[in-house]
Amino acid sequence: MSGHSTYNPSNGFTRWLDARLPILRLGHDTAVSYPVPKNLNYWWTFGGVLTFCLGVQIITGIVLAMHYIPQTELAFRSVESIMRDVNYGWLLRYIHANGASMFFIAVYIHMFRGLYYGSYKAPREVLWILGCLIYLLMMATAFFGYVLPWGQMSFWGATVITNLFGAIPLVGESLRTWLWGGFAVGDPTLNRFFSLHYLFPFLIAGVVILHIWALHVTGQNNPAGVEVKNKDQDTVPFTPYATVKDAFGLSLFVILFAYFVFFNPNGLGDVENYVVANALKTPPHIVPEWYLLPFYAILRAVPDKLAGVVLMFGAIAVLFVLPWLDTSKVRSARFRPLYKQFFWIHLAVCLALGWCGAQSPDTILIHVGDGGFTVTHFARILASYYFLHFIVLFPLLGLIEKTKPLPESISASVLGTKN
Repeated sequence: MSGHSTYNPSNGFTRWLDARLPILRLGHDTAVSYPVPKNLNYWWTFGGVLTFCLGVQIITGIVLAMHYIPQTELAFRSVESIMRDVNYGWLLRYIHANGASMFFIAVYIHMFRGLYYGSYKAPREVLWILGCLIYLLMMATAFFGYVLPWGQMSFWGATVITNLFGAIPLVGESLRTWLWGGFAVGDPTLNRFFSLHYLFPFLIAGVVILHIWALHVTGQNNPAGVEVKNKDQDTVPFTPYATVKDAFGLSLFVILFAYFVFFNPNGLGDVENYVVANALKTPPHIVPEWYLLPFYAILRAVPDKLAGVVLMFGAIAVLFVLPWLDTSKVRSARFRPLYKQFFWIHLAVCLALGWCGAQSPDTILIHVGDGGFTVTHFARILASYYFLHFIVLFPLLGLIEKTKPLPESISASVLGTKN
């Protein structure tokens, strides 16, 4: 898909620069002449949306870091000072806080699109693994950032999550003490999390470069799930075709982003975080941000602490091995009727796990005798299905599913012909 470069320097300066540092050639080959399948739909715009979100988070984060004080006595007050005393500080903070949620909305859509259209299958295994690594780094970055305002949910969220590492055999206690920088969550912890929260976005940017590099080596997948056979018939240049489409999709996304920033800035947050951290007063219900709730539900579904930690991280780890779990020769769910049904079931299960993570684990859903069917029981069923979906259904469906006939080429799928 990458092909031979079509860049031609237009003047003496660009010819001189191209001979010494071909950065203009790289930009042209990446964002102008790069061939993309002509049947891409709007679900493919979220790669560009995610690049935009990463840029917004890095820029606003750098400015906010200039005014933030990573000390337990001053952190909460410094955030309030940013909101009240720094020029447009309220705007920067709301963009950064809601930008995290927008980032995760886009990445979840991007990942589920990959699952639906089989973008993790050969020859794109490394591309998928790098994407999963970006997702893991995003989760860590978001957790570190959630602690920084030093409100009630920040403090107790840090306490609960870091205590989980103590359940790891042999090294757990040492790891937890290192994260804390002592024997309890305090100033050293806040300093560590601030440093890591500042560093990780640049690590994400580095892995994003590798992700894009891997994409340009293998080429993009497409809704039909068939490879490019004829570059002239099956592809179009990235600019202007994909550029215009991505710009329109990004515009709609920015409108949604702006709604939360200007009209509902605290809608995706927790009111407890507007109360300064108090180690002597535990909130009635400790929950992470909404984008981590499914994994939190899996953690709480298991009574054993170590088993819960293993399953929580296992729910992420299983994503890394999907290319080898799926035995089907067909990529796209368009031509896999049975897989398509299970895909929507899996999506519903993930949403239900998120709901369970936001509820009190002892909430009774169905009263049965003296007890009842609680949120924890429901989460156990959902968590069981989550793992069965990948570990059992993925290999099994590839063996028993009767797929629909594939189009001969991308152009045939666009024109509705069989070639």
